[in-house]
Amino acid sequence: MLALLFGAISLLYAMVGQAGGTSFLALMALASFSPGEMRSTALMLNIVASSYSTWLFNRGKFVDWAKLTPLLVSSLPTALVGGLIVLDERSYKTVTGLVLPSAAMVLAFRKVDDGEADRPISLWGTVIIGAAVGFVSGLTGVGGGVFLAPILITLRWATPRQTAALSSAFIWANSVMGLAGAIYVGQTPSADTWLYALAALTGAMIGTIAGLRWLSQKTTRYTLAAILVGAGSQLVVF
Repeated sequence: MLALLFGAISLLYAMVGQAGGTSFLALMALASFSPGEMRSTALMLNIVASSYSTWLFNRGKFVDWAKLTPLLVSSLPTALVGGLIVLDERSYKTVTGLVLPSAAMVLAFRKVDDGEADRPISLWGTVIIGAAVGFVSGLTGVGGGVFLAPILITLRWATPRQTAALSSAFIWANSVMGLAGAIYVGQTPSADTWLYALAALTGAMIGTIAGLRWLSQKTTRYTLAAILVGAGSQLVVF
């Protein structure tokens, strides 16, 4: 049952270029996983779920490497540092659960042209944002995409479709670094992670293809907003 739920989460999130770290954590909390297992398992599932999405987006030339490179250069070291820190579970869930719905409201109600991003990307802006989101990614296990996506769209640095492609690659790279830090401090994934990973990969494959073929730019933006609200609510309640 848990594997099926992980697969369903991965499918839904993959439709908008996300991996599902927030809901993975919420589901594990409901299933009474130990705190030590939750972060490392979520990061591992993020890696698996975002691998196929990243490959497919890159093959389709949706990934803008000029925008992604400074985000990765600044985020990977801080993701590793975040992974080395063990955060109080309740504090993390409360803060993250409040931030995500706020980001969703910005996405849902701000007037944004869903055609082309119309603002040049700021190098120093991407470095600062990448470093901050990377740290949060490693610290919490969420992958960082749910924080990066609303920033890119709100600042009009990328369209919703471009944001999905950038988020997927960002999640993969930062989850790898965060997992390395978590394992170093003794937090290892659940023994059944291989089964959850298989389900997450299947869901990601279906979700990514569905998102590319059937979701418009506007639908992608509203779907992401709905996911952020749901993920934030789960973290606050559970």
